[in-house]
Amino acid sequence: MESIPLGVSSLLSSRLGYGCWRLAGTWNPGEVTPENEVLGKKAVIAAYEAGYTLFDNADIYCHGVTERIFGNALKQVSGMRERVIVATKCGIRFAGDSDPEAPPRYDFSASHILRSCEDSLKRMGVETIDLYQLHRPDYLADPEEIAAAFTKLKQAGKVRYFGVSNFRPTLVTALQVACPMPLVVHQVEISLARLDCFTDGTLDQCLIERLTPLAWSPLAQGLLSAEKSGFPGSVKSSPMTERVGPVLDAIARARGSSRTNVALAWLLKHPTKIVPIVGSTNPERIREAARATELELTREEWYRLLIAARGERLP
Repeated sequence: MESIPLGVSSLLSSRLGYGCWRLAGTWNPGEVTPENEVLGKKAVIAAYEAGYTLFDNADIYCHGVTERIFGNALKQVSGMRERVIVATKCGIRFAGDSDPEAPPRYDFSASHILRSCEDSLKRMGVETIDLYQLHRPDYLADPEEIAAAFTKLKQAGKVRYFGVSNFRPTLVTALQVACPMPLVVHQVEISLARLDCFTDGTLDQCLIERLTPLAWSPLAQGLLSAEKSGFPGSVKSSPMTERVGPVLDAIARARGSSRTNVALAWLLKHPTKIVPIVGSTNPERIREAARATELELTREEWYRLLIAARGERLP
């Protein structure tokens, strides 16, 4: 699979990333079985063998269990750690965390960032996280405090590069001004089912600041492909997918491709070099998605899909 640099960093990522959020098969750590863990490791290894080199995780995914499963897969495959980008996120805290009466919240305090990084390193069994991202914007975020935490982690050799996820463009700017090191990625939901980033300034800022967008849920939890997620919280259908589906099918037939590949290729065409994060745990579908990198949509095909997703003509 083709590789591209992430932002202005020295990290080279495959054009598709692999998302680890489903590796445990559940959000509840008490429900994770040995079979779940085996299947999770198989999914990671299938992605690695198919050419994925960016593996995206987060400390809240099954309360850290997915980081542990990913780390076990790293240990199982000789040489894998040296060839992949280990990425994870922090900043979301569950209800009851640190205090029985504490609400679910976001936390970008320096103490929480530093502690979360240490915990993620231990769960994954690695010495350094290649890409560390702040997960969802803390309304009490202090850019100077965050910058100080990032500096400590980088100087200690615990993190190589930093990024953000689900931020407002203005908060990205505020953090970048405070940080002595460049932010290199912005992970946001982007798909034919979620078009906000094309109009709210997020992708424009990525072009200006040379941030690489990482697209989570690029297939709208399977609604844009043949795979229905079935994962807790998944949406089953929408008027948008009913509009877009026939257009995806028509283009797939004309190009000898699949709905999955067309939907991913739609993201790959954008000049920011969006990296879609594929989250299936089915090895066959992981390999199928990798073929999207071989498909180059025309501008006309791209706009046919955009107009179908919008449900109205362009202004």
